Amino acid sequence: MSEVRAPRVLAIAGSPRRGGNSDALLDACAAGAHGSGAEVDTLVVSSAGIKPCTGCNECSKDGECIIRDGMQDVYARIDAADAIVVATPIFFASVPATLKALYDRCQPYWARRYVLKRPIEHRRPGALLVVGGGGDPYGNSCAIAPTRSVFAVLGLDYSFELAVEGDARGDVLTQPAAIQRARDIGSALALDAYERVRTLNQKG
Repeated sequence: MSEVRAPRVLAIAGSPRRGGNSDALLDACAAGAHGSGAEVDTLVVSSAGIKPCTGCNECSKDGECIIRDGMQDVYARIDAADAIVVATPIFFASVPATLKALYDRCQPYWARRYVLKRPIEHRRPGALLVVGGGGDPYGNSCAIAPTRSVFAVLGLDYSFELAVEGDARGDVLTQPAAIQRARDIGSALALDAYERVRTLNQKG
């Protein structure tokens, strides 16, 4: 039996700005994953060059997106990941436009599953870290729902969720319990992914 490789965790930074509260949670999560033996690939969505989905439905023909931009690299990184964690602030009860563009461009995965009837080869663990200011009367459910929808077509189990209140830059850093929870989620993701990789290795 070959040696089990280190699991790959894709850490997606969904905020349009760097160094904010959701980044602090993602950094802690990534540290936890790395500390448990995972390789961490951090994707900054705002720098990925992702155009919006045009709704052309061309991906329903062959499961591939016809828009040639930074999302082509993102697809490869999604496919290579053994676990995925998304960190995002709450913008008007939902995710920022930068992250929603990535979500919408996952339409080819939906087409493969529901139009072309291709099965998901193996399931992977996923996690969501959200930060909201607390003043929105509609909370964060509109950010959680589309994330779970995307996870479903990617074959990701919605394994962990952390919702933290914070508005001003650095608010999350004054909440050690939240930072520790994010770190623990990263560790748990890595360990779960490792076990799934090991099981696939045994079957293969």
